[in-house]
Amino acid sequence: MDIETIGSGEETIAYIVRASPAPTTTEFPTPDECLQQVGFVVHGAGSEIPRHFHRPVERAIVGTPEVLVVRQGRCEIDIYDSNQELVATRELRPDDVMVMVGGGHGFRMLEDTILLEVKQGPYFGPDEKRQF
Repeated sequence: MDIETIGSGEETIAYIVRASPAPTTTEFPTPDECLQQVGFVVHGAGSEIPRHFHRPVERAIVGTPEVLVVRQGRCEIDIYDSNQELVATRELRPDDVMVMVGGGHGFRMLEDTILLEVKQGPYFGPDEKRQF
């Protein structure tokens, strides 16, 4: 699995998981302490995940970690640290996954692009974001 960790100093800002052949075993590219967990869970035909629920564990999350999956097209992402300084620019292509856990970001679409976005809710409206 091709994973790039992007950071500034000791601050981890993002993980980019590149499209690659499907894993043969369950793998989580994000570390256990990451605010947003992303993984590939692999099960063979006929296997089962026993029915379950997740216990009500209280977590304190500051910020809005998010995951973007490029479903179609290509775009460039600019990744900024918490001081709003540009740290990296990367091109994202179909099936690439971007996990933002800090800092800021902006996008330029290089083609018609569809992004699947997953983020922590609830959503409080456009005032959650501050442009810079």
